[in-house]
Amino acid sequence: MVGPALLLLLALPAGAWRGLGLPRRPCVQCCRPAWPPAAPGPGAHVSDGDTWAGLPRLRPTIDISILKGEKGEVGVRGRSGRSGKEGPPGSRGLQGRKGQKGQAGLPGAQCPRTYAAFSVGRSEGLHSVDALQAVTFDTELVNLDGAFDLASGRFLCTAPGVYFLSLNVHTWNYKETYLHIMRNAHAAAVLYAQPSERSVMQAQSLLLPLAAGDAVWVRMFQRDRDNAIFGEHGDLYITFSGHLVKPDAEL
Repeated sequence: MVGPALLLLLALPAGAWRGLGLPRRPCVQCCRPAWPPAAPGPGAHVSDGDTWAGLPRLRPTIDISILKGEKGEVGVRGRSGRSGKEGPPGSRGLQGRKGQKGQAGLPGAQCPRTYAAFSVGRSEGLHSVDALQAVTFDTELVNLDGAFDLASGRFLCTAPGVYFLSLNVHTWNYKETYLHIMRNAHAAAVLYAQPSERSVMQAQSLLLPLAAGDAVWVRMFQRDRDNAIFGEHGDLYITFSGHLVKPDAEL
């Protein structure tokens, strides 16, 4: 009997329960709602009294840094790669500031200087006896390194360069004065005075390049007239001088 009665009650419509006079009990929630609540679908009805309707939907995230392990040891350095192609030169940079003045260095060695000079004289007069005759000297005024030979009347060049040469003589009355300043076998300059009743001082000077081994000397040149230069003891009328102006190394 109980079974058919239970089936009868379940078959009744929902509105028939009120007519049976059965007591009504309040509805109590038996479990916690899910968190976070699921968002209602696009067709679901949401009432104003729904507690979770206005709350935003939260998505769980994981902090990756918490899961990051400790830093490992530095590995072995690999081989260097090949050098790349050289790039174009950059623009010139700005000029830097002037640096401080450095300390003075040690004094250097002095530059070697080359010297050559001679000055000789003849105290006796001389008459030419040959067509070509060398003039010798008997007085040494200056003779650096003994480069001038008084007996032959020749200066032998050992320091090549440009030399200044000067010849001074006193003419003889009524006699011709004809002399050459010689470089080796060639006449470089002439000193000449015509015969005159009055004797005078005559001079000739020049600049002459000399090579090592060149010889400089004075020669008398006789023509159809008597050729002579005047001199006497106690006075020096005849002088021949020369000195190096500039060596070849400085030219």
